[in-house]
Amino acid sequence: MEPKREQRFRLADGTEVQRQVSECVVILPQGEAHTPVVLGVVTLENLGVVFNPFTRTLHPMRALLT
Repeated sequence: MEPKREQRFRLADGTEVQRQVSECVVILPQGEAHTPVVLGVVTLENLGVVFNPFTRTLHPMRALLT
């Protein structure tokens, strides 16, 4: 997978880092999403699911608008 761009990110401790970003398509029973690939953090959110690490299953996410 070739990087398409670079982007700056701010970590939880306030540190700024620059990372290469690519893109992929993820297909799960819950749906299909085109998502950026940096750390994998937005992929499940794009599909509206959360991962339960104890049962290793996906569940619908409770969506909030703020």
